[in-house]
Amino acid sequence: MVRRSWRHVALGIALLALIVLIGTIGYMLLGFGALDATYQTVTTITTVGFREVEPLSSAGKVFTIVLILAGVGTALYTLTVGLELLVEGHFGLAMERRRMDKQIASFRGHVIVCGWGRVGKAIARELAIAEKPVVIIDSDPARLSSVRGYPYIEGDASDDDVLRNAGIERASALVAAVATDAGNLVITLSGRALQPDLFIVARAREETSAAKLERAGANRVVNPQEIGGARMAAFLVQPHVTEFLDVVMHDREMELRLEELEIAADSPLAHITVGQAHVRDQTGALILAIRDPDGGFITSPGASTAMEPGHVLIAIGTSSQLAALEAAASRPGATA
Repeated sequence: MVRRSWRHVALGIALLALIVLIGTIGYMLLGFGALDATYQTVTTITTVGFREVEPLSSAGKVFTIVLILAGVGTALYTLTVGLELLVEGHFGLAMERRRMDKQIASFRGHVIVCGWGRVGKAIARELAIAEKPVVIIDSDPARLSSVRGYPYIEGDASDDDVLRNAGIERASALVAAVATDAGNLVITLSGRALQPDLFIVARAREETSAAKLERAGANRVVNPQEIGGARMAAFLVQPHVTEFLDVVMHDREMELRLEELEIAADSPLAHITVGQAHVRDQTGALILAIRDPDGGFITSPGASTAMEPGHVLIAIGTSSQLAALEAAASRPGATA
């Protein structure tokens, strides 16, 4: 809409300039000097109402009538679209800001991504695929101008008021992914102070920063360069295994997927063993590992492995198989 208005303004200015040029040439042919002809043209099309610079002949009067009809309409059109552009730009931005604020206020369990760089964009894209609500925070308006499809806030992500505006009290997670480790450290401290139970993932550029970020309250610290290097090395050492895991984790068109499912307190899977649940037989999903509330992993759980409330099942299967397992893990009365 704004782009179209700019085109209309440019068109109006071009037409107005053309009419001024034609009017000036016309009055010069009627015997006016160059300056007088321009002056007469401008006063005519703007309906100022000053007297004629030179007496007009019949031909001059006819020419002036035509110039008034063409010039006044063009001048009014240019002025109208110019004002429309100013009003639209001001109120359009205000309306867009209000829409995003209302959208953020409606979010529950969303993820706040601090930093709209390459890492932040990749995170937001993956979260969108997983249908997780995202709020972007960045202090650079030029970077934010490329945000599409996500509500955003312009400001310093370490500022408590900015984090509150992003709904940190209702958020499920915070990602500190700005360009500097110092910035991510302050964001982590601010986020942890505002919401003690918040899950925080922080980006670290230097290896020495990881311990500091963990002490500041980050639940997980990620070094994108280190992970990228490890992944490249894995393709060299175990290419087939790495590609399989990559496809399962990231290819949304593949039927087989990996999921994590937490066992609820009133789930029929709680307080029984893997063998008693007959998960494989009943759902088709395969439990690869179980994580206990303390963070420990039980890999390749056997039939005698007990499942308790709060355990997280790491399972692989098709969408329907995993949906059946999720129903059993989360809802009372479901049958595994």
